[in-house]
Amino acid sequence: MSLGETAMMLAAGFGQRMRPLTLTRPKPLIEVAGKALIDYGFERLSAAKVARAVVNVHYLPEQIEAWAARQASPRISISDERAEILDTGGGIAHALPLLGQDPFFVLNSDSFWVDEGEPALDRLRAAWDDERMDCLLLLTALERTVGYDGKGDFVRGADGRLARRSALPDGQPLVYSGAYLVAPRLFSGAPQGAFSMNVLWDKAIAAGRLFGIEHTGRWLHVGTPEAIPLAAAALKG
Repeated sequence: MSLGETAMMLAAGFGQRMRPLTLTRPKPLIEVAGKALIDYGFERLSAAKVARAVVNVHYLPEQIEAWAARQASPRISISDERAEILDTGGGIAHALPLLGQDPFFVLNSDSFWVDEGEPALDRLRAAWDDERMDCLLLLTALERTVGYDGKGDFVRGADGRLARRSALPDGQPLVYSGAYLVAPRLFSGAPQGAFSMNVLWDKAIAAGRLFGIEHTGRWLHVGTPEAIPLAAAALKG
């Protein structure tokens, strides 16, 4: 099994909360500290020796395609969603023929993290257990987030299995941090067309096959124009 040699980079969204900056360019190309958001994630894929990345496009697709044409490594295939934006789950399901049969990384292209110690993608690979897992998420404690004002998404058991925060309100909440490893089998029987990845995460929770590891660095949530200087300041330390 080739673990995490391929990745999906989600880059098709409208970035509505980032307006007016996204009226003329897609959110993944918005810059933080002089670098496009998508470049931060791509650098982490390159450092993890990911050989091939699939990037989906819908909103202002020509700009994402022009960016992709300038990248040397990983080599990029485009998953075209011009006809219909397919959301996080549907977009991956649509791209499965390009992603192969082995577990692959998925990264959000509009947020990023700062590693401390062993890189997060290497830690995801090391923690993967194909017999027990269908999906393994990178999660961050609330106090390690920057620009995030939510209450967290999941709680993690002692064995690494995840439950929704709402199901165990007394647990320590953790925030989904825009990166995970997933086995293609999780998409068996998935809905047609557009759907959220949350549908399949809930399916994996019900089967006891959704797991997570806690990120040891910071996660920078760049959801609005106001979050850009916060992220830039965090990068300076």
